[in-house]
Amino acid sequence: MTGMTKSDGKQKAAVAVSVQNVNMTFDGFHAVDSASFDLDQGRFLTILGPSGSGKTTLLRMIAGFQKPSSGEIFINGAPVSAAPPHKRSVGMVFQKLALFPHMTAAENVAFPLKMRRFDATTIPERVQRYLDLVQLGSYADRRIHQLSGGQQQRVAIARALVFEPDLLLLDEPLAALDRKLREEMQLEFRRIQRELGVTTINVTHDQREALVVSDEVVVMDKGRIQQMASPTATYRTPANAFVAGFIGVTNFLNGTVKSTAGQEVIFAAGEREFIGHWSAAAGAPTVSANVVGALRAEQVRMATSADELGQCRTVLSAAVTDAIFEGERTAYEVTVGMDGNIIRVFDHDPAAHKQFGIGEAVFIGWNPQDVMIYPN
Repeated sequence: MTGMTKSDGKQKAAVAVSVQNVNMTFDGFHAVDSASFDLDQGRFLTILGPSGSGKTTLLRMIAGFQKPSSGEIFINGAPVSAAPPHKRSVGMVFQKLALFPHMTAAENVAFPLKMRRFDATTIPERVQRYLDLVQLGSYADRRIHQLSGGQQQRVAIARALVFEPDLLLLDEPLAALDRKLREEMQLEFRRIQRELGVTTINVTHDQREALVVSDEVVVMDKGRIQQMASPTATYRTPANAFVAGFIGVTNFLNGTVKSTAGQEVIFAAGEREFIGHWSAAAGAPTVSANVVGALRAEQVRMATSADELGQCRTVLSAAVTDAIFEGERTAYEVTVGMDGNIIRVFDHDPAAHKQFGIGEAVFIGWNPQDVMIYPN
């Protein structure tokens, strides 16, 4: 079926999935509240949010497993409600893979083809092609218990893709894997999706996964979509304080606006005044408004003297209260002045830079463009 199209300047892209003002309520509780977005064909979207944010409920409605309380969802222009789940061209990979332990890898991959009554003479070649795609071509005859966790994930991916669905849905399939294997499989998901060009929606609470694999990220909280943007825009220009705090490690400075000039905002926080910039998404604050300044840990510079931070417009004295070496970076917590405020700082080049010890006196600094201002 030909999907709907939407205009994007001079180009028109086919819309694979359209979520239109969808709500899901349980006993008066809004699990999903007024969700709307369009996803173009061939794109990889991740729905990101904490537990209870509504992301899995939204995915289940897209899959057709749950009917929205109101609103409608379309896949390639057809309402999801128009066909039962087993007749939709949707592949799924769950956290619990639900592979058949008594079958071989090849038999697991062949199962959806047999259920859809594919020509039996074409099944072996197709199964082998998709096992090759997930780099398990030589494991076709192994049973599931003979495969590692990562290999089982690959079998599940091949099974979800072998009938060439219009849409692939991923419900936290990597959550049970250890960190190294999870990061390897994130790259595998991305490689396979790009190679096939299948429209994909992934659900996760893992911020790194969302940034690594996605073309677009939907951030949800308390049932509502907080932002839909590219991974770069989601990280660098969060729509609100929740998104800024959920993705990355962020320091928050609560204060009151003293004055504004252009995009710069001077706000008082405790005994100090700070300078930040308001984002287009949040809008310009008014004088006396309560605001919060969001400052990423990696945007904070740290040195032994104030002179070393001469390029920073804000410079504060502080003391190191914790230092954690994490390999590719050192994570510090510092206490600022008499206020006792804790600021977190990342040093992403610990081999080249001075290492600070607990209790050491330091100076920290940043610039106005590093502080994003949001209503509080």
